[in-house]
Amino acid sequence: MPVPVPQQRSVPTAETSYGADLTLLVIEDDPAGTFTVPELPAAAGARVRIRTARNLTEAGRLLTDDVDCILLDLALPSGAEARTARGEDPDGLATLKHVLRIAPGHAVLALTAQEDAELAAEAVRVGAQDYLFRDELDGRLLSRAIRYAVERKRADVAQHQLTESRLRAQENARLERGLLPTPLLEGSDLHFAARYRPGRSRALLGGDFYDTVRTPDGTVHVMIGDVCGHGPDEAALGVELRIAWRALTLAGLCGDELLSTLQQVLEHERESEEIFATLCTVDIAPDGRRAGLCLAGHPAPLIARQGRAAHLLPYQDGGPALGLLPRARWPRRQVELGGSWSLMMYTDGLIEGRIGDGTQRLGQDGMVAMINRQLAEGLTGEDLLEAAVTHVRELNGGELTDDVAVLLLNRDQDVARHRTHHGGRGRSIPRPRPGQVSPAGAQRPPL
Repeated sequence: MPVPVPQQRSVPTAETSYGADLTLLVIEDDPAGTFTVPELPAAAGARVRIRTARNLTEAGRLLTDDVDCILLDLALPSGAEARTARGEDPDGLATLKHVLRIAPGHAVLALTAQEDAELAAEAVRVGAQDYLFRDELDGRLLSRAIRYAVERKRADVAQHQLTESRLRAQENARLERGLLPTPLLEGSDLHFAARYRPGRSRALLGGDFYDTVRTPDGTVHVMIGDVCGHGPDEAALGVELRIAWRALTLAGLCGDELLSTLQQVLEHERESEEIFATLCTVDIAPDGRRAGLCLAGHPAPLIARQGRAAHLLPYQDGGPALGLLPRARWPRRQVELGGSWSLMMYTDGLIEGRIGDGTQRLGQDGMVAMINRQLAEGLTGEDLLEAAVTHVRELNGGELTDDVAVLLLNRDQDVARHRTHHGGRGRSIPRPRPGQVSPAGAQRPPL
């Protein structure tokens, strides 16, 4: 026969999935005192601690984080607290709905009479994990129901969290793809390729940023930068600086004037005064044979010409990184490019990877030697960028911890003359996805 169990008394139960004790909160109001919680069978030393509440107010006080399951009598009077909780009229499941609202993370068992089978099934559809008939309740059935309800609730919560995580990841991916730059090179005889690898796991954007646009006078402006750090805040700041750079460039600013304005943007948008950003800008003349170079604490670009070894552009006249000195200046240096050339711009993630297990870094000299070897092997365009990033990762012995961005601009003098002679026009290049490069055939540098 069922044995009455007083509030807070612990009784043995069958072993749970984790072999741990469980706490059951019983919410029922039986003025005649005929309802009892059946004695639960003992197994494996696991126990169920039982608490009882006669109304929802008392249940709210006893509903603590250590409660694993709630046994709710659907015959419990709903009372004003359940009827007015959301301005609804009372119904047969008003009490259950109220309990589900105040205990969204707890497993709930509905207790009802056998003649109310339809109401019991509706309780499960509303949100209860299972239902029990009062007349058939015994210790073994209740023990099984408690374990089942707790595990099902855990599974439901885990599935809900997984679904939320996937939706959030999809939204972030769409947002980050939308924030990637679309090179504006319509009308230019230059070709563009890019390789991007964020340092954050499963991220699409990091603190590195880049862009390229062609202004109405025919000048092609290229930029690559790096916000210190590689978290989501740095990625957001990098996007802001890139968009500001494009707007300022299209407005006609260049060189020191543009970088000074960008520094003001950085100072207003950064979270702390310790945040800074390095930047390299190149503005290529309409004839493609010369360019202006500005360095703000950033590694100098690498240039390769046909028949000559690749080497770094001059970097002695560079200025400090943005955000370090309030009244800094960034001189613009004129460089000769020649007729046919390939210009590679990169962030320090490409040169700061380790070589083997030691502390030695690849460095700029190591990068130049690596690129020259790959050029000698006949690698060009996207294949060259892919091989460079892959080899740096292999030298590091695994994934790079810093963001990596690499750009390749190419001009083929013969192709440029052919287009000019036939009135041809350049074409804009589709935006590369992170971890990928532009479509094959879009860029074919001569080197």
